[in-house]
Amino acid sequence: MSNLSSALQQLRQEQKQAQQQVEKLQSAISVIQGLLGRHGSGTSAKGGGPGRILSAAARKRMARAQKARWAKVRQGSKPAGGKTKSGSPIKRTMSASARRKIAAAQRARWAKVKAAKKAG
Repeated sequence: MSNLSSALQQLRQEQKQAQQQVEKLQSAISVIQGLLGRHGSGTSAKGGGPGRILSAAARKRMARAQKARWAKVRQGSKPAGGKTKSGSPIKRTMSASARRKIAAAQRARWAKVKAAKKAG
């Protein structure tokens, strides 16, 4: 019986120590939160924040400038002389008759495979 009571006493001591640690952590967290709130970092608990507040005119100017930058990038990437920047040729489209020929050849190949499967 004395073993149980000493074990119980030891567990209670550990519980008190754990509670004290939790209290220390909570006080440290509250101090850090107070520092963040005081200096106005603008971040919330979620990690986001209000960010900058811009007027509608400023947003329009920024959008126009960004569109101009993208237009400049796109203008520079147009292929010249039948080749793209990476050096590969421009992708060509296939005529309907060429597609039909390729499809017929493929059907013939599959027919051969199926016939070999039945025979073997």
